[in-house]
Amino acid sequence: SILFFLLASSSGVSSFTPLALSRRNNHRSKNRSTINMDNDSSSSGNGSTASTTPRHPHCDLPGDPSLILTTNVDLGNDKGDILKQLSALVAKVTKKPESYVAVCITDNADMIFGGSTDPLALGCVYSLGAINMENNGAIQSGVTDALEKYGVAEGRIYINFFDVPRENLGWNRATFAG
Repeated sequence: SILFFLLASSSGVSSFTPLALSRRNNHRSKNRSTINMDNDSSSSGNGSTASTTPRHPHCDLPGDPSLILTTNVDLGNDKGDILKQLSALVAKVTKKPESYVAVCITDNADMIFGGSTDPLALGCVYSLGAINMENNGAIQSGVTDALEKYGVAEGRIYINFFDVPRENLGWNRATFAG
């Protein structure tokens, strides 16, 4: 998949640049902490030359998909196994190393959905890329499978999916944008 960055040109007109192009330009530079962004002088009319923007070394990492799940059922001693099952699921579906995946499950929560406290679950998946209809459906289905034996009906599980911009995801004292 191709990710796009919004770049502002000197003329004030924004354009989208594929991540693949950014990586190609980054590869040309011997200094991996900078990336050259070629301004299109024909469109800006000012004949500007390439500029250099500092980049954090983690900018080209795939990201950290996270699943945060809350349910009002008691998962008991199976909670650790469910954490591992869902971690493997998110890694497989997003095609990212499981070492990047974080999963948090809170069970026995006070919750209500549709005016009823019957078994339910609410979740959020955050990822740099890999958020799309196919992947979202696979994760939704996998979570449903994992909670089914605890009485959580498929119609009582909501998961929100967020494709997080690199500048809005922090790790290791920085964001993935730098």
